[in-house]
Amino acid sequence: MKSRRHRQILEIINRQIIGTQEELATALKEAGFAVTQATVSRDIRELGLIKIPVGNNRFRYAPPVDSSLRPREERLKRLFRDSVQFLDYSENLVVIKTLPGEAQGVASALDQSRWPEIIGTVAGDDTILVVVKPKRLVATVLERLNQLSRG
Repeated sequence: MKSRRHRQILEIINRQIIGTQEELATALKEAGFAVTQATVSRDIRELGLIKIPVGNNRFRYAPPVDSSLRPREERLKRLFRDSVQFLDYSENLVVIKTLPGEAQGVASALDQSRWPEIIGTVAGDDTILVVVKPKRLVATVLERLNQLSRG
């Protein structure tokens, strides 16, 4: 749910000018997400959104610039080190087992890392399915994921 909401937030702020948490909460509710101000505030922090000027002393939320990839990598490493139990694969699918309740956060961080070999992730409570393309890169992805687990 969180990763879907995060994707929706990024779509919203790329599509329209959102200058306040209240405006973002309203847009999310219109998109079908039941959110509180605290949830929106946490999402903004987790996504690393920044405020940029739009003129007339007004600002809008924007995605972080690419130079923020370092904090994303550190977050991903920390999540893997703290939450991931083991990895396995079959064909072009990688399965990541996490502690209960941790899969969505890990999947979201992995999605935000924008690895070109990963098409996407699907997360449950303690299991993540990672789709890799092309199949020949599964070993490379597994090695990178294992490196994250080792810290």
